[in-house]
Amino acid sequence: MHEDTAPDPWRTRFAEAAREERPDLAELCLLIGAVAEPGLDQAAMDAAEIELDRLAGLLPYGPKTPRGWAEALASLLGGRYDFHGTPGDYRRLESSLLHQVLRRRRGLPILLSVVWMEVARRAGAPVYGVALPGHFVVGFGDPGERVLADPFAGGRPMTEADTELLVAGATGEPLRPSMLLPADPLEMVLRILNNIRAWAAGRPERSDVALWAVELALLLPAHPARLCYERAQLLVERGEFLAGAAEIERYADVVAAVEPTTAATLRARARAARARLN
Repeated sequence: MHEDTAPDPWRTRFAEAAREERPDLAELCLLIGAVAEPGLDQAAMDAAEIELDRLAGLLPYGPKTPRGWAEALASLLGGRYDFHGTPGDYRRLESSLLHQVLRRRRGLPILLSVVWMEVARRAGAPVYGVALPGHFVVGFGDPGERVLADPFAGGRPMTEADTELLVAGATGEPLRPSMLLPADPLEMVLRILNNIRAWAAGRPERSDVALWAVELALLLPAHPARLCYERAQLLVERGEFLAGAAEIERYADVVAAVEPTTAATLRARARAARARLN
């Protein structure tokens, strides 16, 4: 955002929500949707929260084992309501927007996992996200009795062999215990924004999407410093040469102490951006 631009209330709320002691994952995901679709209003966001509440109320009442929770969610969301993913969902921006995933019942693995987690959490389940390399899933229960489920496959339970095969296919490496740790909500939000940036990267005509996604990522309390340079590049690509050049120079100042050669290259790029005004 530029200094002469009026604050966007959705972005302001996103920044505030990201700094809460216990960030609300559903709220942050819905705020991403509000930035993505300017026509989305508070009533639509409330309706999405109400739908999550409604789905949670449909889960059978009573104590459950981790496997019992996984089976109940798979039966309700994957079976009765047909939430799952398809290869075509990777080509749609809507697959990364929670309100659209609730409407279409289709989405990327991490957004379907958000649905599973938010419905299960409202019902009192011991649920969390698991950021496996290349594929997001959900976990139920403590490590000693953990049950993993794949919302992209309708909540299919994952055996240890399934998990090892998935990790080996994505990385060529064996499964490590650290890969099974509960995902931090803000790390999930950053991963969602990274998916949106990746979607926009293959569509140069949608640099507007890439720009707001990187700007939201920059509002998170922790984010890669290089995102500042990515934003600067997007500004230059969109013809905002002075603003982009200024941000490139600020990033050059950050890296100068440890990478002076890189800083010099960046300053040259800033000069080239300014020269495009002539």
